[in-house]
Amino acid sequence: MAVDVMPVDVAIVGGSYAGLSAALQLARARRSVVVVDAGARRNRFAESSHGFLSRDGEAPAAIAAHGREQLLAYPNVRFVEGTADTAGRDGANLVVSVQGENIAARRLILATGVVDELPSIPGLQERWGRAVFHCPYCHGYELGQGRIGVLATGEHSFHQAMMLPDWGPTILFANEAFEPDAAQAAMLEARGVEIERERVVAVDGAKASVVLDGGRSVSLEGLFVASRTRMASDLPAALGCEFEDGPLGPYIRTNEAKETSVEGIYACGDAARGAGSVSHAVGDGVTAAVAAHKSLIFGVH
Repeated sequence: MAVDVMPVDVAIVGGSYAGLSAALQLARARRSVVVVDAGARRNRFAESSHGFLSRDGEAPAAIAAHGREQLLAYPNVRFVEGTADTAGRDGANLVVSVQGENIAARRLILATGVVDELPSIPGLQERWGRAVFHCPYCHGYELGQGRIGVLATGEHSFHQAMMLPDWGPTILFANEAFEPDAAQAAMLEARGVEIERERVVAVDGAKASVVLDGGRSVSLEGLFVASRTRMASDLPAALGCEFEDGPLGPYIRTNEAKETSVEGIYACGDAARGAGSVSHAVGDGVTAAVAAHKSLIFGVH
């Protein structure tokens, strides 16, 4: 994977919110940056994004596009469209291969994101990000205190069901995936959460109408599900990064500076935390970029 060109200071794999935020800090430090972007943001299914200061309610694509436009005003930043296929070391440098082009960098930031894996229930995937959600802080307010459902996927669904009554009357669909114990059932009752134990066979309707095994349908303003996640890219594992086992899936292990277990490699955004949002991703990007920049100056990692 050897290259003959002068390495850039930092290569960033992932051009969504975390990657853009990291690139901005490094650009302003007058460091050379290459951002590799496959264009598949995790929240691309949502019509609007909420909770990010000054951009509340805007379309996710518009937020990302505006950030990219601002970033490209810096002459020391280059974007490469495509998927990073492989990565490895070439002496002191890290090299990322993108559709035949090898990009050498002194430091590497992984902002590769995750993929949501939903239960195999007809109608669920089609409504993801529009009437089926995972984060109440991102989408709960817009449901107008209407009736909300929680589709259980495991133990974590208890936590989700306990939170959601602040946004509207809540029904927990146990769906043979979670059965609260006596203490949990008492806590759910105290929060006013109904428990529906009949199996869910489909989701339909203009919003999120849950169809039960016996044919009964429950109309909702929105349905929340704690989706499992997996890495969107094989690069972190291929580079030898260590992982943490989160309640909803693995994520890249980092220290407080967002450095991974591999020297010179940093990670930020949803790939490097147990739960995410646009605000968290942007903050993580800043932390990873500042740490990478300092390591270029002081030679510590």
